[in-house]
Amino acid sequence: MMDMRTTTSGATVFIACWLVSAAGWANDISVTNVSGVNRARGSHWLVKFDIAWTNSWRCDLAGGGQMEPYNWDAAWIFVKYRTNTTGSSWSDWHHASLSTNAADHVPPAGSTITVGLSPTTNFPGYSGTPRTNGTGVFIYRNTNGSGLFTASNVCLRWNYVSDGVPDSVPAQLKVCAIEMVYVPAGAFYVGSTNGTESGRFHDGTSANMPFLVQTEGQILLTNQPNCLWATGAIGSPGVLPVAFPKGYAAFYGMKYEISQGQYVDFLNTLTTAQATSRWYAIAIPSSRYAITNVGGVYTSSAPHVACNYNNWADGAAFVDWAGLRPMTELEYEKACRGTNIPVKGEYAWGTTNITKATSVVNAGQANEAPLPANANCVIGYSGMAGPMRVGCLGIGFGTRTNTGAGYYGMMQLSGNIWEWPIKVSTAEGRAFTGIHGDGTLTVGGTANVTGWPGTYVGAGWRGGDWRYTDVATGELRVADRGRVDYVRTARADFFSWTWGRAVRTAP
Repeated sequence: MMDMRTTTSGATVFIACWLVSAAGWANDISVTNVSGVNRARGSHWLVKFDIAWTNSWRCDLAGGGQMEPYNWDAAWIFVKYRTNTTGSSWSDWHHASLSTNAADHVPPAGSTITVGLSPTTNFPGYSGTPRTNGTGVFIYRNTNGSGLFTASNVCLRWNYVSDGVPDSVPAQLKVCAIEMVYVPAGAFYVGSTNGTESGRFHDGTSANMPFLVQTEGQILLTNQPNCLWATGAIGSPGVLPVAFPKGYAAFYGMKYEISQGQYVDFLNTLTTAQATSRWYAIAIPSSRYAITNVGGVYTSSAPHVACNYNNWADGAAFVDWAGLRPMTELEYEKACRGTNIPVKGEYAWGTTNITKATSVVNAGQANEAPLPANANCVIGYSGMAGPMRVGCLGIGFGTRTNTGAGYYGMMQLSGNIWEWPIKVSTAEGRAFTGIHGDGTLTVGGTANVTGWPGTYVGAGWRGGDWRYTDVATGELRVADRGRVDYVRTARADFFSWTWGRAVRTAP
């Protein structure tokens, strides 16, 4: 799990005559050779393509030398489409409805496909809209292994009639892919053992005792034994409802933070009004923000760099568009620590050792890397005023300590840019239901998912960033919640260091 990079890789195909266009820009993960096969008039098409990414793994099956954390990585794949009813202009982009039946999709040898339904949650007590379509699919290894993963002739069934697309209307598809990491179901701890981290979670029995999360059922928030509490930033006593994702259930998390290249892909499938509301229109080279708009086409001169200058609404819209959801701060701690007993003052890679990047080589390129080469964290400017390439740390070193990886393989959970998970200290956060995005935004370009916080009031910052955070502040540490109730609203100032990543409850 080294040298990890990602993008929302895109490739397009014209359905009317199956003319394949050039693939979109890509970093590590790539989607190529898109075509359409086995058309069933009045029903569906199979969208066929190849996909590949490096640094893939699976290590959970008997035999094959499996090792902790007994999990795998995957690609989350979803499809956007647009139609041409006039013969001269294309419609807006829409989210394609995939079959909900996994047997309708064709995984190549060596891989498995599972369908992500929309809207969906795996938590007891869910009573939302009935599941009516597949938002996307996960594809991953079906045997233990690691390294380059390639899957040729993947076929996904697009139920185009369900989307109101007639047989006679040309359509164009964009196949998108994001690298994800599987986090198995099971109990884990939040907080710190005899720690001093600001705002840390603990069992109500003692501020020195971490709290064991061992259910997706209701959790009491009060300063009493066997209840979840914190040294600060906890709000009033109450409950975390059944529907609030607590991290006990299995979920997938983005392997890397949202990159500027991914965000550009997102902007380029929105309407003019939507994209305008979701784009910070001032390029800021001093902070490595480099997204520009020329003639309605968005590009970034730093596509591999983590995306900053996003407020809560920007990130939530991207997450909804991709069919994912925000993570919670309990899931954040599980992603960092896994099933281990908390260590006082630990970072996301499981120790208190930290090697700060002090400069950079190949700046802005797909192979951008820190110096020293074994740096495991981007903090305190790290030799340049801005975040660095997602997945740039610890190339060739392999261990969690040297790559800055969380327990399950998510990268840069400490440093680079802040994570922005749903918090437990406000009513808005506690009301989060864990429903996934459906790929569709409002006319104005905001997330339209019931139960998501409408503003930053329901979410808080965890894990530190590239700018002011340094070792002395403690903000990079897994248990630190000192900024979870930090209130800022201006993109141009304090949102120069966010948004982090998204997750999805496992099917």
